[in-house]
Amino acid sequence: MLLASLAVLISDPISASSFSAKYQREGTVIGRQRSYLVKTDESLPEIARQYDLGFGAITAATPGVDPFIPDPGRRIVLPTEWILPDAPIRNGIVVNIAEMRLFVFSHDRSQIVTTFPIGIGDQGKETPVGTFTIIEKIRNPAWHVPESIRKERPDLPAVVPPGPDNPMGSHALRLSKPTVLIHGTNRPWGIGSRVSHGCIRLYQEDIAQLFGMIRRGTPVAIVNQHVKAADRGGRVYLQVHDNEDRRDRYGEGLKVLEAKNLMNRVDLKKIRKASRERTGLLVDVSK
Repeated sequence: MLLASLAVLISDPISASSFSAKYQREGTVIGRQRSYLVKTDESLPEIARQYDLGFGAITAATPGVDPFIPDPGRRIVLPTEWILPDAPIRNGIVVNIAEMRLFVFSHDRSQIVTTFPIGIGDQGKETPVGTFTIIEKIRNPAWHVPESIRKERPDLPAVVPPGPDNPMGSHALRLSKPTVLIHGTNRPWGIGSRVSHGCIRLYQEDIAQLFGMIRRGTPVAIVNQHVKAADRGGRVYLQVHDNEDRRDRYGEGLKVLEAKNLMNRVDLKKIRKASRERTGLLVDVSK
């Protein structure tokens, strides 16, 4: 049997970010890891957008590669495989701040999960953790500039109308914490980074898709899980995300594995290595 973490070389970009997640249980793995041959004059941000990945995710998975001038002909790993976060809901939207990714669980029996990369709140302006609901859907939103931002940028007007200069993009979803929205962006290079004052940003093509999928009243759970674990095919996998703080996640990994009763099946050296490297890729840590 091929290992779940085996990379598959492909020549065409993935056409969708929706996957079947039978039973939508915790520890479910969606997607598959892929690899990509860098072409002349390509950058990692360009490749990331082509495959619906964020900047942080693709650079973490390709350590040692210059993100803006990667060597043509180099084969890189695309982190297009995910363990679903542990969350209080399995219906609606789940956001994992640590991996800068949003997951949408179907509200019917199709058990489909759709996932998008996101930009999140900068340090000191963190995206809040908690359970919320979508209270408003807005097409072509105007940006009512918060007073805190106007103090930093006094050149900004009180309201920025819809258009290319509007950082809200083409669509927005307001959470029951009214100052926090899920919206598009006019700065796609910020997806996969800490770039906002707490809002959640998506690529323009992704927010348009998400907007059509979501109803008012949809629940939203925002979690912050740097380490996730899954038992698949008799093997134990760990996924460790860095999120720019460079902390060793070994202790956190042990707690996650203990909570899932998987400690007697894993190799501690493999866990330590995965926790230190924090590539965001699924790593087989089985004995």
